[in-house]
Amino acid sequence: MGKTLYLECYSGISGDMTVAALLDLGADRSVLDRVLKSLKVSGFETKISRVVKSGIDACDFDVVLDKDHENYDHDMEYLHGSEKSYTGHHEYTHSHEYPHEHRGMKEITEIIQKSEMTARAKKMAMRVFGILAQAESKAHGVPVEEVHFHEVGAVDSIVDIAAIAICMDNLDISNVIVPVLYEGTGFIRCQHGQIPVPVPAVTHIAE
Repeated sequence: MGKTLYLECYSGISGDMTVAALLDLGADRSVLDRVLKSLKVSGFETKISRVVKSGIDACDFDVVLDKDHENYDHDMEYLHGSEKSYTGHHEYTHSHEYPHEHRGMKEITEIIQKSEMTARAKKMAMRVFGILAQAESKAHGVPVEEVHFHEVGAVDSIVDIAAIAICMDNLDISNVIVPVLYEGTGFIRCQHGQIPVPVPAVTHIAE
């Protein structure tokens, strides 16, 4: 029959936070560690610890990247005023110093399928990436097979999605209930420049 996961996220939830919550619910850490090591991606290690947030004990899951795979946050540089150059075409003249790994569905499918994830976990992870690919396709007006993920194609995002699928499978979760979506407002800077929140791809995911 499987179990139902009820997620009430008043401030949203990140990939790391989702994995940590699933570990706190009893997902097997040793299984997670073993299967993540089978992913054919390099440049990362995971750290699981206990933290105290506002006096509450909680699990903390972190994907630690080496210097070659760190995500570069254009928005934080802009906010802190250390941006070197910004053109009208939303391109950073020094962006070559912070390469994004652009992977398409073909590359991600290969990473997932060649891992030691169970068939059910693989299906779940591929379903997530499939939804993301359709959303990116619609947002950018390109065929799904030509979609190259930017932030989502980065190592830490692949590890987060794989880890969630591994933990969901390990806990035998077959249904998820999210009573309310909190999508946020305002603007964010990304590789394409300044765009509104929720960003177009997120609205397509919600659809």
